[in-house]
Amino acid sequence: MKTLLKTIPFLALLIIVSSCSSVRVAADYDKNAKFNTYKTFAFFKTGIDKAEISDLDKRRILRSIEAEMIAKGFTKSETPDILISLFTKSNQRVDVYNNSWGMGAWGWGGWGPWGGGFGPGWGWGWNQPSISTSTEGTLFIDLIDANKKELVWQGMGTGYLTQKMEKKDERIQEFVSKILEKYPPQITK
Repeated sequence: MKTLLKTIPFLALLIIVSSCSSVRVAADYDKNAKFNTYKTFAFFKTGIDKAEISDLDKRRILRSIEAEMIAKGFTKSETPDILISLFTKSNQRVDVYNNSWGMGAWGWGGWGPWGGGFGPGWGWGWNQPSISTSTEGTLFIDLIDANKKELVWQGMGTGYLTQKMEKKDERIQEFVSKILEKYPPQITK
């Protein structure tokens, strides 16, 4: 039973950490768009300039999008079939955990001037809340028909962001690749 009680907090932490690393994606599209006719792309500077993220992160996202589009067979062009824009949203999440699973109000009181053995005392973990903050971000990638100036496809990825510089490129690449897995849409007839 003691082993089980020691394992439960570890398993809960493992589940929380592993769920934070995934990116949830969704896509929406115009059913009348002719996706098979789009072969070239360019970035829609006006839309990208409005994205409220650092210029460094914008460049990371744009490099990732460009690499993914080229891997899909697209060519970057001055006269594109589609324009690519992006925008972002973020939410700060604060979690408060009450760690009252320790010895409790009755338990080992400790030795020395503040404790006297077994009896009332400050058992470990008693009423010591811990606070955890994280940022959940959403990246939207819009594909706009360059001739019609209409949105034809939008992909969205939501997940937890990192502030660690060595992980940023990897995390942004994960967001972009997961979103663009949904393009082109699988249209069933």
